[in-house]
Amino acid sequence: MATGWRPTASIETLRERARLLGEVRAFFAERGVLEVETPVLGHGGSTDVHLASLSLKATTPAGCERLWLQTSPEFHMKRLLAAGSGPIFQLARSFRDGEVGGRHNIEFTMLEWYRPGFSLDELIDETAALIQAVLSRDPGPLRHRRYRELFCETLGLDPFTVELDMLRRVAGEHGGLDMNDAGRDDCLDLLMSLAIEPGLGREGLDVVVDYPASQAALARRHRDPQDGEWVASRFEVYLAGLELANGYDELIDADEQAARFAEDNLARRRLGLPQVDVDQRLLAALAHGMPGCSGIALGIDRLVQLALGKTSVAEVMAFATPNC
Repeated sequence: MATGWRPTASIETLRERARLLGEVRAFFAERGVLEVETPVLGHGGSTDVHLASLSLKATTPAGCERLWLQTSPEFHMKRLLAAGSGPIFQLARSFRDGEVGGRHNIEFTMLEWYRPGFSLDELIDETAALIQAVLSRDPGPLRHRRYRELFCETLGLDPFTVELDMLRRVAGEHGGLDMNDAGRDDCLDLLMSLAIEPGLGREGLDVVVDYPASQAALARRHRDPQDGEWVASRFEVYLAGLELANGYDELIDADEQAARFAEDNLARRRLGLPQVDVDQRLLAALAHGMPGCSGIALGIDRLVQLALGKTSVAEVMAFATPNC
């Protein structure tokens, strides 16, 4: 008989979690943002080399098909935007294989919302207001931190110009790993997570901006007004050393999005990673026309963890992996 049947969160914690999710819904209701529900299964997964999508075989009207558990509700929500939904939000079940630990779970809740016509600065302000509403306290001052400056201040190296050999050496020293064959972004990601992130958000909300253009994912790109480098039009929000949210000036060009998906799958082949089906319905929606907007994904389990003073996301989930 299986053991470990009990919830990983106390019943009282689950009551508090429900109350906080109610605060989220009230926050968006006051602002006229429509709550939506979209499928957890789709015909495409995330091609991002840093994410591992889960898939399954299902019997559909088309026969036996491979469907993908969504790593976030983004693709379906963008289809709604293209159909004229206006501003929308969702508390969505999301899935990422292999992500288990104090800050991660294979199945988790993502709060995602999209604001047609919003600039990134407007979305940052709204994100800060939402975090304050859920925490029921002022998280402290809001600071914009440039990605490049953080690396220079913390590690004494310029992430845009440092030679790859030196970057691999520094990353290997911090991670205790052999990084001799690692790519540039892999090294930067490791250094960001180990050397820089733990110090972010200790005196308020830190918003990191101007990531390298190679880390744009589904965001647009622009020239850094200070030094002319191409950078990603995105930001990440940190509090108490935790990454809470990732916001984009959303890419709406279907051809460029298709090219990025193809580049991702090419990188997957080089790394020996499985290929991921591209969501052709998303590309069709972008080709039809999606309004310019800013969007953000926020890890609601992490925010609830901070609000309730817990030490891991498992403590605010009814049944975290492996107790599921």
